[in-house]
Amino acid sequence: MKSIFFVFLLFCLSLSQSKAQDIYKLWEGEKKPFYKENNIKEYEEEAWETRCVFKVTEPTLTVYKARGANTGKAVIVIPGGGYSLLAMYHEGYDVAKALSELGITAAVLKYRLPNPESSNQPHLVPITDLRRALKLLRKNATKYGIDKTKVGVVGFSAGSHLATVNCLWKSDDKEENPNFSGLIYGVTNLSDNNLKWLEESLYFRKLTKEEITQNTLLDLVSKDTPPAFLVHAYDDDVCKVEESLLYAEKLFENNVLVEMHLFPKGAHGFGLGRKDGITDQWLPLFANWVKTNF
Repeated sequence: MKSIFFVFLLFCLSLSQSKAQDIYKLWEGEKKPFYKENNIKEYEEEAWETRCVFKVTEPTLTVYKARGANTGKAVIVIPGGGYSLLAMYHEGYDVAKALSELGITAAVLKYRLPNPESSNQPHLVPITDLRRALKLLRKNATKYGIDKTKVGVVGFSAGSHLATVNCLWKSDDKEENPNFSGLIYGVTNLSDNNLKWLEESLYFRKLTKEEITQNTLLDLVSKDTPPAFLVHAYDDDVCKVEESLLYAEKLFENNVLVEMHLFPKGAHGFGLGRKDGITDQWLPLFANWVKTNF
């Protein structure tokens, strides 16, 4: 009898775990903006020593509700991948799970990639999906116990660039703008610091000179820019550490709250950290910053 009860308990536990997150299609029942008919099929594959998603055309938001003491704070987690793929696991789901354990509702954004085969305005697709995700999360604020005025974004690499664009290209709809940002080894300025990243990025190869100028974000920082928490490693040879330094300086000049953590080693793409006692410190620091300031 005890063994039957134990099996039943395990079944209930696994069932509750399977429902630990909710998945929303961003444009359910609506035509996706800038969409073009195509035969592209999404797939997963190993890349950069992690599981990645390629050729995203159906954007989703996967919400991990805060566990334990709910702080009422929430973040959209934005994986990187050079705008050519998404590191959905080590810069997405893993991060969201960890934040939810710390009392912060976290929602992983699987955003459309800027592919001219599937869009007539590819460079506008990622930011459009992110804005929609913020609005969707706030729409469900009551369900998840979220304060609508305490919803931020945390992005990695290209996802950090997208988060910064979201902070600086203000939407007229306030529900599409974040209240704060976490920018993890990202790009803010299209300079010689990032030639390698720019050359390899499908996103930037397709932009005109005028569009590239729009993406040079430092000049857009103002006193109304959302507060930021920045993380970078000095030995990052993909997105140079100067990116975070320059952005932090601009925020400081405009009296915007900023906290920055620079690690001596860690290179690029360390996600939650390399379990080295150095880079793996950033997430609890970020969670504490969010809980303390918002």
